[in-house]
Parts: sequence; structure tokens; C-alpha cells
Amino acid sequence: MRILREADACEPGQIGALLRREGLYSSHLTHWRQQRDHGGLAALAPQRRGRPARAAGEQELARLRQENERLTQRLTAAESVIDIQKKVSALLGLTSSTEHPGC
Repeated sequence: MRILREADACEPGQIGALLRREGLYSSHLTHWRQQRDHGGLAALAPQRRGRPARAAGEQELARLRQENERLTQRLTAAESVIDIQKKVSALLGLTSSTEHPGC
């Protein structure tokens, strides 16, 4: 954009000196002018980097979904441990003291 502004401000015959100084060809100016006229240089404007910001509600929903998934995994693991404990107890013949009052 800076070079285009300088080229537009040049008097006739000074554009060649500008191009030599900047190490450019006249085709660069032609191409850049076409982009400017068609709005193509707008894409080169500084933009905010990173992911687009989420709304507060979306962030809370994402956090709750992650927490729900984590708790579901913990529940599944705990149920598996309880099932294994029941099976081990049955294999070893362990029962609660209420079933055999004489023990």
C-alpha cells in the first residue's frame, strides 16, 4: 500500500526511479492496483489472530460437556471396580456377617 501511494503521488517519469529504488517491476504495480481496485488488498489488512472468541454461553456449555464426559468415565471405572469386587467376594466365598449370624 505504501508503494502504491508513492507511485500514485509520483510525477510522470518518476515511477521508474521508485521501482528501481524498491527493486520492483512495473507489473507489480499493475497487479497491486488491480487487487486494490477489486478489494483484494483488504485481505492483507491486519486481523485478529487465533480462534474466534466464543460467546459466554458457548464456553460454559463446552466446559459442562467436558466435565460431563470426565464424570461419565469416572463412573464407568467405579462401576467396573465394584463389579470386580463382587465377583472376587463371590469366588472367595466371602459374604456379609448378616447372612451368617454365627460367624
